[in-house]
Amino acid sequence: MMIEDTFDDIDSTEKIDDSNNSDEPSNEPNSEQKKQIAQWVNDGLGLSDIQKKINDDFGIVMTYMDVRFLVDDLDLDLVDEEEEVVPDAEDSPETGEQPSPEDPLESKDAGGVQVELDTVTPPGAMASGSVTFSDGQQKKWTLDQFGRLGLSGGDEGYKPSDEDVMEFQKQLDAALRGKGF
Repeated sequence: MMIEDTFDDIDSTEKIDDSNNSDEPSNEPNSEQKKQIAQWVNDGLGLSDIQKKINDDFGIVMTYMDVRFLVDDLDLDLVDEEEEVVPDAEDSPETGEQPSPEDPLESKDAGGVQVELDTVTPPGAMASGSVTFSDGQQKKWTLDQFGRLGLSGGDEGYKPSDEDVMEFQKQLDAALRGKGF
């Protein structure tokens, strides 16, 4: 016995929209805020500065990657202010080797945040590694195929400082670019 139902009693033009029924603040900037973000990009602000201003000025918390995607979605080009880098004699490798993506990424202004990439990536992840924050706390990180970043391990209730998080995001971005992402 086969049951057929044409669903004639359902209005196909009826659309359910719950987005305006919530009292929670939006996680996405509105059109006026997007115009301001475009102005910040034109003024030469970097992604981490834009991320901080979105949080401070609009009260919207966005990850570094979300801000990066937003700038890309708005079809904006970041202004790269390239500074001439003169390597110190003690910092430059005498063998002429370039640092590999697996090496810890440290800089003198990094605040003690160190990011490392794993040579073997676990299943379901595009990239993985570990991070040591300026206070010595360590976490494992993974980046899945959807671009979502996850942290695990270490002290369960630990929350790194905002400065450490922003530095971690910068170093992770640089490490992933070095690996071809």
